[in-house]
Amino acid sequence: MIMRFFRRDRRRELVEGLYTRIAQASRQPGLYVDAGVPDTVEGRFESLSLHIVLTFRHLRTLPEPAADVNQDLADALFRALDQSLREMGVGDLSVPKKMKTLAEAFYGRARAYDPLLDARDSEGLALALQRNVTGGEDPARRLAAYALEAQDRLAAQDLDAILAAGPVFPTIAPSNEAGGQT
Repeated sequence: MIMRFFRRDRRRELVEGLYTRIAQASRQPGLYVDAGVPDTVEGRFESLSLHIVLTFRHLRTLPEPAADVNQDLADALFRALDQSLREMGVGDLSVPKKMKTLAEAFYGRARAYDPLLDARDSEGLALALQRNVTGGEDPARRLAAYALEAQDRLAAQDLDAILAAGPVFPTIAPSNEAGGQT
């Protein structure tokens, strides 16, 4: 009886690993140094949201059990956000309200980016990313190009590859290190 508490849920383990790899990709320095993502809590949320949205979009195109993985990934995202809020000292009574705000922001981003990514509208995407992510005066063209390249790279991956190694996102090497995009 007690042994059931020590068994690992393989599916949850795979999805948690997938979430971790997506989160790591969303924190690559080039996004913050050269693509205009602010290195703030909000900027990190926006970068993570973009990467999760790109992954969700691709998983929706794959055969079963990709839909289940998509739902499990959403659950992992919101567990991680909940944990982050608590680690930042948000009180137990405030967490549900903050989580609702984060969920609305996340799904709002997904609704805004979906048609632009579908149409490969780089200028429209750059404007949406400027509004939601970079907040600068210029459209976020570098970030939009990154997102479109990421979408192309994801399209070449099947579910097994994504679960085994994670989504293949482009790398933006910070200009003070290697210069340019790889």
